[in-house]
Amino acid sequence: MILKPKSMISGTGSAIPKKKLTNFDLEKIVDTTDEWIRTRTGIESRFIAAEDQLTSDLCAEAAINALDDAGVSVEEIDHIIVASITGDYGFPSTACFIQEKIGAVNAAAFDIAAACSGFIYGLRMADSLISSGMGKNILVIGGERLSTITDYEDRATCVLFGDGAGAAVVQPSVDDRGILGTFIKSDGRLNKLLYMPGLGTAIPPQQSIDQRLNYIKMTGREVFKNAVTAMGDAAVKIIKDTGLKSEDVDILISHQANMRIIDATAKRVKVPAEKIFKNIHKFGNTSAASIPIALDEARKTKMVTDNQVAILVAFGAGLTWGSAAVRL
Repeated sequence: MILKPKSMISGTGSAIPKKKLTNFDLEKIVDTTDEWIRTRTGIESRFIAAEDQLTSDLCAEAAINALDDAGVSVEEIDHIIVASITGDYGFPSTACFIQEKIGAVNAAAFDIAAACSGFIYGLRMADSLISSGMGKNILVIGGERLSTITDYEDRATCVLFGDGAGAAVVQPSVDDRGILGTFIKSDGRLNKLLYMPGLGTAIPPQQSIDQRLNYIKMTGREVFKNAVTAMGDAAVKIIKDTGLKSEDVDILISHQANMRIIDATAKRVKVPAEKIFKNIHKFGNTSAASIPIALDEARKTKMVTDNQVAILVAFGAGLTWGSAAVRL
């Protein structure tokens, strides 16, 4: 039996910076080639925020677009949940800056830090709030300005990341459409496979900068191996737990981190190539923004339409991972 939803995604929106950084541009910055990047990751370009364009700016733009799509006024929003690892400041939360920028005066605003899995974590929180009756109109936003923590002297990581934001409005379901189920998990024992060691309380700020610890550090091979396993497991689990079958899936939207991980996940759940959404070639890895940007693009391009089933699945630093089944 397929589960009946209690909440639904009523609108989506996204925001992409104007500056495009291609693989050929990176060839001039670091020892790499377009061919090397494309064959190993599937990435051809990514977008980089302007110097005066903050994470909250991208998120606010995506939020307004999602509200317009949902036909919901900003005053109706009661919660703003923001997934990001590149907030405007150490504190307060980036959600509070977004609240100010869009004028959501009636909302409670807070951040979560689950890296690339953040939007799935936020979606689970929103679904729980609505199911419990504690929320009615919730903005879930994933936004990143990863260019600020990307080491452009490290050719293994600098080719991967881009900036952007995506948002969704979550409201009570009025029919069979909506969030059928969510799943989240983490393994903190593997926290140093993908992390930024500096600018926290573990290492003094000046030491962080002097030793270039204020940038993303990644053990690529181990992250890849864990991502393939975890994302495949999460996708299989959410399909089973919600009473779906592989043939019920109309679109698979994986975190856009690596083409081979996306394909491996699709293979695990037996989803054919024409049902796999991919925009990694355009945007690279935008961390928490990846899933909502992809979902918004899939809806806008009609790759998925109303009443169709989408499986969302992500994996990120922590290590964290998660999935969601949504009838749009």
